[in-house]
Amino acid sequence: MTDETTAAAPAGEPAARRITQRGLWFDELEEGVVYEHRPGRTMTETDNVLFTTLTMNTQPLHLDRAYSATTEFGEPLVNSMHTLATMVGLSVGQLTQGTIVANLGFSEVTFPAPVRHGDTIYCETRVLEKRASRSRPGQGIATFEHRARNQHGEVVAKAVRQVLMQADPEAAS
Repeated sequence: MTDETTAAAPAGEPAARRITQRGLWFDELEEGVVYEHRPGRTMTETDNVLFTTLTMNTQPLHLDRAYSATTEFGEPLVNSMHTLATMVGLSVGQLTQGTIVANLGFSEVTFPAPVRHGDTIYCETRVLEKRASRSRPGQGIATFEHRARNQHGEVVAKAVRQVLMQADPEAAS
């Protein structure tokens, strides 16, 4: 979504209609709708090593190629927390950029298949339910189900997430 303004142009530039990208207001979310987030994100070895070391995760399955070769996978796997963070991150521009108040929690987080270096993940989000906040006027709670699939269409991550979102301020006026 976008917000249109009629603000004055910066000095020296001609006046123009301006559109600012944002996520959806709580009011704009539709239960049952699946939002597809594009583009996807290719998960690289560099991403994986950086994320894994930044988060102090010393699991050799993510960092040690020789060790990983001895496992059933035969190679290092992308850290599942990196997969989760990327899955949610892919949804931000379309759903919550500038409209979220807070993450309230995650449930039902699963990783049905591993992500390998070089895999590209694509995310989609279904709005499971939404309700106006009883304690915070002008805000609402939405429940999202995020799914990430690799380039072969295989589900590699799923999570249910509750978020507190802002309602459309124009609707309240």
